[in-house]
Amino acid sequence: MVFKTTGTIVAGAVGAVVVAPVALGAAGFTSAGIAAGSIAAKMMSVAAVANGGGVAAGGAVALLQSAGAAGLSAATTAAVAGAGGAMGWVASLIRWRS
Repeated sequence: MVFKTTGTIVAGAVGAVVVAPVALGAAGFTSAGIAAGSIAAKMMSVAAVANGGGVAAGGAVALLQSAGAAGLSAATTAAVAGAGGAMGWVASLIRWRS
């Protein structure tokens, strides 16, 4: 059981790190900027309206665009891996309880 749980946690962590850049690109956060008509463009519009016409530096849209353009930093990669590992652990726990 321990090996299955460990494997599921590792798979969740690695999978999250691999999928994160793909998901950012699919949402419209690209290296060339925010893609027109995408989810990212809609998020940017909502953020701009909420902030009186501008997108706040350090906000969610700005951080996601930065990651989409430059890739994930070491700290972000660690956070994504941690979240993926936690989801793997939960999946393992659910499977074990079933």
